[in-house]
Amino acid sequence: MGWFSRSKGENKEKKKAGLPWMQLTSVEQMKKAIELSSEKPILFFKHSTRCNISAMALNGFQQRWEGTPEEMTIYYLDLIAHRDVSNAIAEETGVTHQSPQVVVVKNQEVVYVASHSGIDPRAALNSIKK
Repeated sequence: MGWFSRSKGENKEKKKAGLPWMQLTSVEQMKKAIELSSEKPILFFKHSTRCNISAMALNGFQQRWEGTPEEMTIYYLDLIAHRDVSNAIAEETGVTHQSPQVVVVKNQEVVYVASHSGIDPRAALNSIKK
């Protein structure tokens, strides 16, 4: 096995290891996260565990995410289990609910929103650099 094959395999293993998701399970936790966005940007990934399109978007996000925990805190929301939190995100941010959906908040302001096939991890990261 050559160097290229080895490094490609190592990259796959890194992706399989998963992202440093914070599980979002309560409205209080969501409100605190928005407050903390004044210190470090946050990203909410709203995922429907019953939807194939949402599963594809989540997989694509995980495969292409290049951010670090120092740059942004990323939250995963199972909106089937925690629909109240999903509704509260929409209410707090003014962003109409979609699924799947990514909402990035910096300094308590929404700086990026995308849903379905429009979810782009690079664009989410770039939104915090403005």
